[in-house]
Amino acid sequence: MPALLSVESLNVKFATQTGEVAAVRDVTFSISEGGTLGLVGESGSGKSATSLAIMRLLPPQAKIAGKISFSDQELLSLDSESMRRIRGSGISMIFQEPMTALNPVMRVGDQVAEAVLAHQRLSKREAWDHAVNALREVAIPDPERRAKDYPHQLSGGQRQRVMIAMALVNNPRLLIADEPTTALDVTVQAQILDLLRDLRERHKLAVLFISHDLGVISRIADQVAVMYAGEIVEMGSVEQIFSAASHSYTLGLISAIPTLRTDRGRPLETIESRARPESTVPLRQIAPGHWARVAP
Repeated sequence: MPALLSVESLNVKFATQTGEVAAVRDVTFSISEGGTLGLVGESGSGKSATSLAIMRLLPPQAKIAGKISFSDQELLSLDSESMRRIRGSGISMIFQEPMTALNPVMRVGDQVAEAVLAHQRLSKREAWDHAVNALREVAIPDPERRAKDYPHQLSGGQRQRVMIAMALVNNPRLLIADEPTTALDVTVQAQILDLLRDLRERHKLAVLFISHDLGVISRIADQVAVMYAGEIVEMGSVEQIFSAASHSYTLGLISAIPTLRTDRGRPLETIESRARPESTVPLRQIAPGHWARVAP
């Protein structure tokens, strides 16, 4: 199946007072229509910088090089207006913390309707109806009434559902979810993951799901790309990553997952910081569909 999104040799550098800092180094991956790629790694590994580069939302001091193709369009060569039309209608993004992403002084229904009006020629009344229907689709109870609420009147899970409704109201083909369950408790987290899985299947969405939690990734992704120090160090199916991981960092992430069988009193596993481990080893295929930076 041809790739809907293709990222090739993506590099992102930021200009600082002490010189350029490389946040993303030679990142390559693709996502097919209806597929889900889980991008996993610790904070500061370059996951969010990768997603913001795809959306062309990085600050002016960022230097982006490489190739990002979406539905046969080269995103890095588009002008600002063309890219604005793709955001929200072709590619949508759910941000990590809805309380900062939502406008605190606007009703949530107005915020979803504003996303509709940005991409569709509808009246305000029609846009409002679209917003209410979107809230209903993400299982917000009594959406007609809740659409008139402000963000602070909703729970954390409901605010995240509003963000999902806003992202999907214009029927995009690709959804980027940047740590959408991090600030939620375990029960609500499971509900949001189930909702995203259902919406993905119902709308045939391609999804780039970003997380630091391998447990969450295992529940929603088909393919997994492990990122460390700005590089993808291992990539494969969920089964390959969890049963036959090869890179030392991937193995460290897996061993750091607490389980019910963890010996009582034994400290949790940690990963010692190392400067770009095994980064001099090229990413190579070690099994069909499975790549890692490991010595021959």
